[in-house]
Amino acid sequence: MTHFLHTEADLKAGLAQLILADPRLVPVAEKAGAFGLRRREGGYAGLCAIVCGQQLSVASAAAIRDRLFAAFMPFGHESVRAARADKLKRLGLSAAKIKSIKEIGKAVAGGHIDLDAVGNMDADVAHAALTALHGIGPWTADIYLLFCLGHADAFPAGDLAVQEAARIALNMRKRPDAKALTKIAEAWRPWRGVAAHLLWAYYHAVKKRDVVPIQQSSKKAGTKRPAVKKSFKKTVKRKTRNA
Repeated sequence: MTHFLHTEADLKAGLAQLILADPRLVPVAEKAGAFGLRRREGGYAGLCAIVCGQQLSVASAAAIRDRLFAAFMPFGHESVRAARADKLKRLGLSAAKIKSIKEIGKAVAGGHIDLDAVGNMDADVAHAALTALHGIGPWTADIYLLFCLGHADAFPAGDLAVQEAARIALNMRKRPDAKALTKIAEAWRPWRGVAAHLLWAYYHAVKKRDVVPIQQSSKKAGTKRPAVKKSFKKTVKRKTRNA
């Protein structure tokens, strides 16, 4: 059964189930205090907004997203697919992101994926369906499922703040990478999305910093990591893999 986080009540109920499943999270929830549900627009527009934010600061991503949405009224995959690349480039999109949003639009138009229906799938199946799209990596897929569709079991294991919060909360010697954190999070099914919200709130409470979701850094990639608040920049490396 797929659970959803559409309301604050859903989040509260999920948190109770999560803590029941893993009592280690009781002090984590106490330290985190009250926290709210994070939701964004779904569908093609929602996924494009996340793509716009890959590897960029919050302010830059928002500016490009706003220009993109304003350039097409109404905004949809039909108009974006028909747009010239030079027009999209003038809006601030890189060649890679232009290709991504066009290819995603092509997949939607061809019926290869329903960006709303994936929310009803098992988290792992939905994750695989999204990462099969051009330009959509694990982190982007998880953020879309969790924030745009409210999938209660979506878990962005590659998110830096989630990793660091888990390290502190579980008294680990070093910050777990995505693979290690995914293994740890098995105990939190089917409420891994609630665990992610809890760990973000816990990170904020412990570090006294506001943080936006950003992906795990990697030495293998040659692109700059997405920027966040200055106070958090010192905790991450300069390079990151594709989102």
